[in-house]
Amino acid sequence: MADEKGVSITRLIAIPAVITFLVTILRLVGELKHWPAPWFSTAAGGGGAVIGISWLPIIFGPYFALKLANAGDGPQSAGKAIGFALGSLVVLFAGGAAFGATISHPNAITGLGLLLMLGSAFVPGIAWGSLGKALLGYAFAARIPVVIVMYFAITANGGAGWGTHYDVAPPAFAQMAPLRKFFNIGVLPQMTLWIGWTVVVGSIVGTILTAIVHRKKQVAPSAAA
Repeated sequence: MADEKGVSITRLIAIPAVITFLVTILRLVGELKHWPAPWFSTAAGGGGAVIGISWLPIIFGPYFALKLANAGDGPQSAGKAIGFALGSLVVLFAGGAAFGATISHPNAITGLGLLLMLGSAFVPGIAWGSLGKALLGYAFAARIPVVIVMYFAITANGGAGWGTHYDVAPPAFAQMAPLRKFFNIGVLPQMTLWIGWTVVVGSIVGTILTAIVHRKKQVAPSAAA
């Protein structure tokens, strides 16, 4: 995958994807071995453990953005890129609110919420296409391994699981059959909410930081003159 400027998106996201995969494996091992909090947690949802991948877009979003901008593939308008990135956050929150309000009694609004959370991942690319592609590719590269880990964690030991945060379900899902539980707490959130989160957070931090850095580069020569 490459954009018209010749920047390989696949190559750009390769090392971040490997690092993210290694963090996922480290977290799994740490939970299985009951390594201490706050670094690891087996609580449902992750318990805010330090070792995790949800905060990595804060690092890799700017990394992708600066690499692309320095290669001459920045946005046509920094303000527009930031605006769409912030707009994607609104879409993500709207989807999360719709999903959260109806999850106890799922209906069409619940499905709409999931679609909005996933859809938020496509909003930043409207203003900065290459960054949107990079973050979207990275998001799937980061989250597909988590889905695979969750499958094995949830179905292990005859459905009793491994006792990690990857298989511990909230009360509403605890009594579900393993495969149904996997779909509800594994596939759905990882492929909607967390895809959206990764792209949205990465794009917000990336577009803002790139605008600041390039603004400083433009000011520096003027000051020197």
